[in-house]
Amino acid sequence: MTGFAAGERRWRDGLGSVRQVVRQELVARQLAAHVPDSPPLRVLDVGCGQGTQLLRLARRGHHVTGLDTSTALLGDLADALAADPPRGRVRVVEGDARHLDPLFPAGSFDLVLCHGVLMYFADPEPLLAGLARVVGDGGVLSLLVRNGDALAMRPGLLGDWATALRAFDETTYDNRIGVPARADRFDALAASLDRLGLAVRAWYGVRVFTDNAPTDAEPPGDLAALLDCEERAGATDPYRRVAALTHVIADRKRL
Repeated sequence: MTGFAAGERRWRDGLGSVRQVVRQELVARQLAAHVPDSPPLRVLDVGCGQGTQLLRLARRGHHVTGLDTSTALLGDLADALAADPPRGRVRVVEGDARHLDPLFPAGSFDLVLCHGVLMYFADPEPLLAGLARVVGDGGVLSLLVRNGDALAMRPGLLGDWATALRAFDETTYDNRIGVPARADRFDALAASLDRLGLAVRAWYGVRVFTDNAPTDAEPPGDLAALLDCEERAGATDPYRRVAALTHVIADRKRL
């Protein structure tokens, strides 16, 4: 793992920015299209951070477990739980995504989230295998990754031509919180999931239009219209293919 911790403060400072609001709202809408409100599901959020998606699912009545290594972010989650307790049951575990096996039995969750985590692993395969292991029969895995097929878009639109040229052939980059990270190409990710017994049900782009917004830019007054445009683009070719992030929904293949 390359070290999200080094950029954690900048991440927390940016949680109310338009870039983060778009990310969280789009992922929530895309998940809602595939996750019914009932019956209650057993949910694991690996790298849950401050718990944005975890809390939404718990408020819909699901039984959720959040896993993260960050004491500060889990503290933010604890504050949110105390201020507005959700309907669903919430369990929080301070632990490392690399060590899922001793924490959770195989097949113990109906829905597993891993959002914005894979990019901090130089080799994603062990984590993918751990995630696949805890997805139950007929269960769903939701992955949010940096889009390696569009890695040149951000520097290219900013006029950083040297970085853009390198990005066509590389999968590593320096992200907005100042941490070296890695991107995933959709076809390779889908092939990895297939080998692990997971079939891609749907995939979306996230942040088609707002990825180059300043880090501290606040949501605009016409946020609803912006979100509708982002949602439409994220579900439509060719727009979703140039989004900053790729959201993959995969099903556990039934034996």
